[in-house]
Amino acid sequence: MHVVVIFGWKEETPDLVRSLAEALGITVFESRQRMVGGGPAVAGRFADRQGAMAAAAKLDERGIKTLVLDAALVCGSAGHFVVRRFEIAGESLRVDSGDGRSVVIPYDEITLLISGMSMRGSAATRTVTERKLSLGKTLLSGGIPMTKKVSHQEDMTTEAREKFLYLYSADRVPAIFSQDGITYNKLGPALKPSREQNFAHLIAELRRLSPNAVYDDRLLTLAGQIRLLGPAQNPETNLDLGAAILAKCLRHS
Repeated sequence: MHVVVIFGWKEETPDLVRSLAEALGITVFESRQRMVGGGPAVAGRFADRQGAMAAAAKLDERGIKTLVLDAALVCGSAGHFVVRRFEIAGESLRVDSGDGRSVVIPYDEITLLISGMSMRGSAATRTVTERKLSLGKTLLSGGIPMTKKVSHQEDMTTEAREKFLYLYSADRVPAIFSQDGITYNKLGPALKPSREQNFAHLIAELRRLSPNAVYDDRLLTLAGQIRLLGPAQNPETNLDLGAAILAKCLRHS
């Protein structure tokens, strides 16, 4: 699937909303929804690149900046360096992957830090058995309260949340840190009691040591993810796409 992203407008004017609606063949209401928040935002999804490029060309003609991405190429770990261990030291950051690779990244070469939250829901059904008063048994026992076992099905919904950090640096593939997927033993005396605290410390230190890097946290909330990806794009499986969109648009802004 290919997505067409719009970005870079300064003001949401009626003419701009109408131009977007005409170019994509959608209603003015739908167009306005895509422009809420000032972008970037996924304006359309296409099965093939040709259709996406044609839509982008129409938008470009109307003065709307666009970006076309192949979602399959940016989702998943294929184009990323998935961090398992890290060490903050000296003038650079050392990161190690689970497959034995190591990279040293000077802090002054870090250009973007994008925080995100993975929110995965799951549903299950369980059988609940409890004892309830049995009127029939109570009557037969001469008024002594008697109970019986009663079972029923109960639906359960759970949500697992995990924070991520996408680190972009010059001429390297993005490095991905996941709160639950990395080890923190190299923090030494700065080690905190929980993973959440350690991850927050990692982000704070990288921001402090890389003052020239742009930091963006709009993918930390479900509302921010929906605003960027659109309601039809599942945020559970498209956090990588959201980060790639932000990275490219921030670099072109």
